Amino acid sequence: MRLSPQEFTHLDLEVHQILRGVPLNDVSVVDLPGGGAARTIEDVRALLGSPESGSSSALVRALFWLRGALGKLFGWDPVEEGLPPESYVHQVPSELARRSSVQPGTREGPFRVLYVLPGEAVSEIRNATVHAFSCMAIRPTADGQRLYWAVYVKPVSRWTSAYMALIEPFRRFIVYPSILRQLRDAWRAAYAEPGAATEHGGSTAWPKRGRTNGRS
Repeated sequence: MRLSPQEFTHLDLEVHQILRGVPLNDVSVVDLPGGGAARTIEDVRALLGSPESGSSSALVRALFWLRGALGKLFGWDPVEEGLPPESYVHQVPSELARRSSVQPGTREGPFRVLYVLPGEAVSEIRNATVHAFSCMAIRPTADGQRLYWAVYVKPVSRWTSAYMALIEPFRRFIVYPSILRQLRDAWRAAYAEPGAATEHGGSTAWPKRGRTNGRS
């Protein structure tokens, strides 16, 4: 389900300050039943699989394969050594960095982690098409958790808007729904009974096992 950006900005999150001025492209939400109120974003990260893995639909895998092939053909995805000056890791305050359970700047597939807190996690990806940010946040509900997934997009060239418009139908109607359904099914399997599967509080994120993502 899509959520209005205005509703998302009303949540008490660090991302609003870190990404101030970066356009919020869209927000999706999914309710995750069970697991109790003590679940954290690490529990979500531990259950997310790569969209390029065998657990994703054949169509999603095909779309990510195509994006990867085009990236190689046109040189969209150069591998950068070190932390580039454009990275928003430089925008993360030292106090926030100390609270992050993952070192800011850590590579997870094509993404870099900005920070991971109990209630939210933000990563970035920058290539020749976009400088994009993925923010996942959870808030407890009466019967589980609600996951918010926000995507921010900062243009890197005059082609960014055209590129985003081209992939919009695939993101909105195929990729994001598939990823969120996969996550909800994994969550239900892990937390079908109160207190079950507490071992899933790991810190491995989707981009590291795949990303997030995949590519923007």
